Amino acid sequence: MLIFHNPVHEKHAGRQEMFRGKLVPCHETPARLEFVLQALHQRGIGELRAPSVVDLDLVKRVHTPRYVDFLARAWHDWIALDPANAALDILPSIWPVRGFRHDIEPTNFAARVGLFSFDSGCPLTAGTWEAATAGAACAIDAARAVSAVGGPRAAMALTRPPGHHAGPDFFGGYCFLNNAALAAQALRDAGAERVAIVDVDYHHGNGTQSIFYERADVLTVSVHGDPTTEYPFYLGYADERGAGAGTGCNLNLPLPAGTGFAAWTQALEQGLAAVRAFKADAVVIALGVDTYEGDPISKFRLKSADYLRVGSLLASLGLPAVFTMEGGYAVADVGINVANVLEGYAA
Repeated sequence: MLIFHNPVHEKHAGRQEMFRGKLVPCHETPARLEFVLQALHQRGIGELRAPSVVDLDLVKRVHTPRYVDFLARAWHDWIALDPANAALDILPSIWPVRGFRHDIEPTNFAARVGLFSFDSGCPLTAGTWEAATAGAACAIDAARAVSAVGGPRAAMALTRPPGHHAGPDFFGGYCFLNNAALAAQALRDAGAERVAIVDVDYHHGNGTQSIFYERADVLTVSVHGDPTTEYPFYLGYADERGAGAGTGCNLNLPLPAGTGFAAWTQALEQGLAAVRAFKADAVVIALGVDTYEGDPISKFRLKSADYLRVGSLLASLGLPAVFTMEGGYAVADVGINVANVLEGYAA
């Protein structure tokens, strides 16, 4: 498997996030990716490759141009307010909720941050833009690689920050640019008429759903924690089936906290059946391993050995595949679990 590795991911390293009224250390850390790299190296899985320069034109077709432009200049604007801000991360503090206007971009910096975000647990740092765009390049390159004549059957964007919570014009959930969506669009651009995205992260891929909700050319499937109790709460319900041309092209499979591997597998198999019925030409797998029983912020009960079977089930689709790295916060075990998925997939 060809693996595009983000060489500058560590430049995004949030200091703190807001949780239950206090600032706590970020769960999403550079160490997550280093443990994955170590596990892949130890097992001899994959061929590592650095990404090319990001295709910003493609990025601005998946995300709105004004949102992309905001991300690109956010740190500069933050420092312009006060040079002492260099010692702090950017966290939003105000949002335009129901009935507020979203069409006007305020000049006030705090208001702009709130316009383009949906939670206070996603710090934007000095290196966020560089890390996020390099990650986007990994996803786009992986998609183009599997689309090329004679290219690999599968490729991975091994990157952070993750992406599946980032929507057309908002960040949150540790995500800024939606790598899975970018890979899907790159597959479409390369000639795939129908693309499926299968999201196996514990948390619903609300950003991915929002990007493709009214499109008929991309099927979005997500197996995740029930949003009545689990983040991101406000999307991910089973009755969300798509809208307009995209009606029927969104499948949410929410499961209760405490779900074990047998019930989780049944839901995944239902999602894979939908991919087959959709007659997808290629698949993007938003690979979160925070379904692991030891994950500190998630509540499923998968064991490390189960991820071998996960990889085998995903491979059963028999489609050109792009993996994007999403969640997984039991840091010391993330590498084992990701390597197991890829090993099971290859086997």
